Amino acid sequence: MTASLPHQAPPAEEPPSRPPETRGHMIRRRALTLLIIVLLIGVPAGYLVISANQSRDSGKDKEAKYSATGLTKGWPSRVQRRLYQVPVPDPSNNVAYYETNNWKTSRLYVQFQTTQAGLDAFLTELGLDRSTLVKDKITISERDQSVSGWKFSGPGARPGDNFGFVHEQKNPRPTLDVVVNTGNPAYPLVYVVSRTVP
Repeated sequence: MTASLPHQAPPAEEPPSRPPETRGHMIRRRALTLLIIVLLIGVPAGYLVISANQSRDSGKDKEAKYSATGLTKGWPSRVQRRLYQVPVPDPSNNVAYYETNNWKTSRLYVQFQTTQAGLDAFLTELGLDRSTLVKDKITISERDQSVSGWKFSGPGARPGDNFGFVHEQKNPRPTLDVVVNTGNPAYPLVYVVSRTVP
């Protein structure tokens, strides 16, 4: 009786070897790898640089805005207009403003040019009318003129062009010093200093 030999599997075939990589294929593969690295690292880094520059520019703009003396062209914010109770009518142009704050008094300086109807709307919003306007009464102080850069006397000023009034209100509501220049009768210029105690 002969012992049977265990069945042996045929030897496994070696996997076929890859053909050698061509130079063109190697260049494409390396270029693709480099592109992926650039996208993974370069794009986020670029966003960081752009973001940092925008933050720096924004900080410079704010610094310039708040360190400047005189008025800034543009409309005061709705919050400022509501807080200081300065209703700028629509339509208005040549609008500019400046805000100052300290522990004693906060002030909002606003100027705008409007129509005769706009002037009436401004006065009505304050609960006033044209009878409030007093000819040649300059109610904005020399100090506030110096801060804002407004001039109501001197070269170019004509008697009878300016009308003023003070709209006094009890704290915490602001008091408004107002001068209306009618040098251009169709489009009066309105100057307002609104003072409030913080």
